Amino acid sequence: MLFNEIVYGPIHSRRLGTSLGINVMPSFTKLCTFDCVYCELGWNTPNNHPLLPTRAEIREALRLKLLSLSEQAIQPDVLTFSGNGEPTLHPEFEGIIADTCTLRDQYCPTAKVAVLSNSTQLAREDVIRALKQCDSRILKLDSAIDKTMRAIDQPLNKDLTVEQIVRNIAVFNGDFTLQTCFLRGSHNGITIDNTTPEELSAWYKLVEQLHPAQIMIYVIDRATPCPTLEKISREQMDAIAQPLRDKGFSISVSA
Repeated sequence: MLFNEIVYGPIHSRRLGTSLGINVMPSFTKLCTFDCVYCELGWNTPNNHPLLPTRAEIREALRLKLLSLSEQAIQPDVLTFSGNGEPTLHPEFEGIIADTCTLRDQYCPTAKVAVLSNSTQLAREDVIRALKQCDSRILKLDSAIDKTMRAIDQPLNKDLTVEQIVRNIAVFNGDFTLQTCFLRGSHNGITIDNTTPEELSAWYKLVEQLHPAQIMIYVIDRATPCPTLEKISREQMDAIAQPLRDKGFSISVSA
């Protein structure tokens, strides 16, 4: 399901509460550096010149929405950058975050500003600065093993490694939320399962290395472009979480 608006919702998020979504990617077109097998937006579509909303258009759309919600006495818990792909790809992302923080302070000062990101743009200093302005940086790491990461996330950069992703994330010194989707299935003849003992052992090690302030683990909840994927049970998800809880990590499970 693609979003045709810059600002949408508020909606109830399994992980974030009452969330007002902000889509800085094109309408009706997905633009992402990953092509995840579980993405509810579907597969990437070829589009060499996608039309992005401008910083001014995003600011005005958000201002009008927050004004309307304020007049209705509705206060979102979080302003969430997600939408039709990877939000940090927007060339004006830093300024957009600055505008959002200003509008948040004016209309809903208790709300947090959150960004869901796959971390592939963290080599850009402007993206780092922007994310440091946010209250919540929710960064994806679906596997600690290269082969599995590539099978699940299908990065457009075929040379991308888990080591590079981890190095990018480490710049925040633990001040971020780690997000992992657990699933099983197959795609293009490749078996996918990031719940095996080998996978979990490697993932636990990276969690301890990165030591995130929060961890979110979740399962597929909506239709996926890959029809063979299986939803992991609540019991298994709790079992995955328990060793980290025993070590004092703050971890939420959505299943």
